[in-house]
Amino acid sequence: MSDKYIDIDFAKLDIERQKRRGCSEAVFCECKTNVQLIEIFKTFKSKGQNVLGTRASAEQYEALKNEFPDIQYNAQGRVLTLIHNKIEKIGEIAVCTGGTGDIPIAEEASATAEFFGSNVTKYYDIGIAGIHRLFDKIDNIKKANVIEGALGGILTGLVDIPVIAVPTSIGYGASFKGLSALLTMLNSCAEGMTVVNIDNGFNAGYSANQINRKISLAKKE
Repeated sequence: MSDKYIDIDFAKLDIERQKRRGCSEAVFCECKTNVQLIEIFKTFKSKGQNVLGTRASAEQYEALKNEFPDIQYNAQGRVLTLIHNKIEKIGEIAVCTGGTGDIPIAEEASATAEFFGSNVTKYYDIGIAGIHRLFDKIDNIKKANVIEGALGGILTGLVDIPVIAVPTSIGYGASFKGLSALLTMLNSCAEGMTVVNIDNGFNAGYSANQINRKISLAKKE
């Protein structure tokens, strides 16, 4: 065992990431067995760390709940959280979706940002097919330190705060499982927009949290 990570044969757990980066290591649950997940969660918990698990199935949640009764599961976002150290949340992130179909990715982003210490306000189903729904909320959205969601191009043109765009694989026609949305966002002329990979709510939430916390701490100084 290293003093920087713990070797449990099938995984090397980065127990110093919290100190090094300000956020603990997240556990990608997809493709892991229940036995592996239980051992990983147990090891992080033994080191006094809260645990975040992403892309977790309901079956994995049930298996972990038998071992950790306090574990919580966001079924839409497929996110597991095992929290024994209180999380102090600061600032605000606005999470926006074009339609209801984007909510699972938005929930993954929201749960991630909240786990790492950000307040999140959700604005769902405010897409351009009924643009008045966005305009009704825009003044509140502008109060956030960061915006994250599927409406990157249009939101970036309306605000003066960082926008993290998340292309999703939801949609009709030639969406190519999100590739068309990704290319549209990458080629947008809306300056100041950052784009993450298709359906990558975790990275969007993580990045939004980093920006939000830097801004929030700077405002306090």
